[in-house]
Amino acid sequence: MTSTNADTLTRSTDSSQPLVPLLEERWSPRSYDETATISDAQLDAVLEAARWAPSAMNFQPRRFVAGRRGTETFRKINENLLGFNAAWAFRASALVVGVLETVTADGDERPFAQYDLGQSLAALTVQAHAEGLHVHQMAGIDAAGLRAAFDLPERFVPYTVTAIGTVAHPSQLDDKAAAREVAPRTRIPLDEVVLVKE
Repeated sequence: MTSTNADTLTRSTDSSQPLVPLLEERWSPRSYDETATISDAQLDAVLEAARWAPSAMNFQPRRFVAGRRGTETFRKINENLLGFNAAWAFRASALVVGVLETVTADGDERPFAQYDLGQSLAALTVQAHAEGLHVHQMAGIDAAGLRAAFDLPERFVPYTVTAIGTVAHPSQLDDKAAAREVAPRTRIPLDEVVLVKE
């Protein structure tokens, strides 16, 4: 279900089973209120949620670079967004780079780094929604540019950027993006996702 008013947009699922509200109402907007801010406490809370996410063997091979709009860190992250992402993400209240630790300082491989980063960003997303914020994760980034911008060693690989902010009306987007903002949320049916269930 989608509902709009002059300033906001809310969307829920047509899930086949009841979900907790934070999951039922979670979605990934592109239209953010460029006047809204994220507090120190809110940013710390979403990063703390990411820190406490599950981790294979508790190696925790994930790192983050976080910048609030108006800071040099935000500017550097925003400059390394590719294509369509650059057209809207600048309005977000914060941008967070998700970084993989592919090997340790001693050269030990971290084969589950991608999985661990995904777990932590899922936790970040749920916490952000609990804070009254919305998240949009992006893969369209210049990883080499981000590494150079923040002087990251080779073993750290920028992998995603997450926009965090307050939803704004989709009318500030171009027509194609605005249409996607209000389109029904869809997922592959459960019986196609679950290959075996007994």
